[in-house]
Amino acid sequence: MHRFAMVLAMSDNSVDPSGNTEAFRAFTHNAPQEPAAPSKTPLIIGAVAVAVVLLALIVWLVA
Repeated sequence: MHRFAMVLAMSDNSVDPSGNTEAFRAFTHNAPQEPAAPSKTPLIIGAVAVAVVLLALIVWLVA
């Protein structure tokens, strides 16, 4: 008969916020708020303007 290694329980130094309702509510209530993402509208307008200028330049060179 072979003897296998026994795994002992490890100590838990961190508190799981989902372990009880009060800790979870405190965790979600104190969660840091992420800043809103910046608008991409100026980037889209600039890309469209560059595309229009390039298209106009190509039409002018071909004509």
